[in-house]
Amino acid sequence: MMKLQTRAKPRRRAAATPQIVVRAAAGNRSRGWLSCGTLTIPVALGRGGIRANKREGDGGTPLGRFRPLRLWWRADRAPRPATKLPVRAITPRDGWCEDPADRHYNQPITLQPGQSGDRLRRDDHLYDYIIEIDHNQRPRVAGRGSAVFVHLARDNFGPTAGCIAMRKSAMQQLLRRIGPRTQIVIG
Repeated sequence: MMKLQTRAKPRRRAAATPQIVVRAAAGNRSRGWLSCGTLTIPVALGRGGIRANKREGDGGTPLGRFRPLRLWWRADRAPRPATKLPVRAITPRDGWCEDPADRHYNQPITLQPGQSGDRLRRDDHLYDYIIEIDHNQRPRVAGRGSAVFVHLARDNFGPTAGCIAMRKSAMQQLLRRIGPRTQIVIG
């Protein structure tokens, strides 16, 4: 009896999950470098530098490993960007709870007129694109920091309140490369 030889089908290689690495720049704790594959871009960090023991209001960018959860974007200012992240358009009432005593601490909220919280729809362009990351999410611990995002930088590349900020062109390049499984390593 003759045996038929069959050729094994080539295995499809899974696309590598991109990793983002953020490091402080030498001599300036509020500036740094973000690397994602072959992309390396300058970033602004929190005025307190990268901190292992992040606290609400300390201006520190948290040290650790995180994942991007979704992209918030200003649909009235730019077309929907190319990304594998879930995307949500920012509305005038979108905000973020920064009050450690509130049960909605470090979560998106719908702001009522006069209500406090970090407004996501700003007059400047810092929040035209916001990558929400899973810092202090599970579990949420009151006072351990809220509203830590990746967003756009000020024109002077000044320090943030604890976020990672970059130029718009760099953000658009980064968004094309990342997805929900991307790991963000800060420190």
